[in-house]
Amino acid sequence: MDTETIYNKLLPIVSTYLPEDVDIKAITPDSNLTNDLNINSVNLVDIVLDVEDAFDIVLENEDIENLQSVNDAITIIKSKLE
Repeated sequence: MDTETIYNKLLPIVSTYLPEDVDIKAITPDSNLTNDLNINSVNLVDIVLDVEDAFDIVLENEDIENLQSVNDAITIIKSKLE
C-alpha cells in the first residue's frame, strides 16, 4: 500500500477525533496529533484501535510511543504492512 492510499484511509480516522475547534483542513502529513490537532490521550488510544482495525495490523507499545505525527502513523502502518 502506498503512502497516499494510507494517508487517505487514515484521514477520516484522525478527523473523527478532532476537537470542535480544529478543522479537518488542519490535518497535514506533518501535523502533530497532540500539539497541532489537540487530540487528547484518550482519543489517541481510540485512533490506535481504529488504525489496527482499518489496516488489519497490531501496533506494539514501541509503535504507539513513536506515534507523534500523521507521518509517523503512515511510516508505522507501512512497516507493519510489509
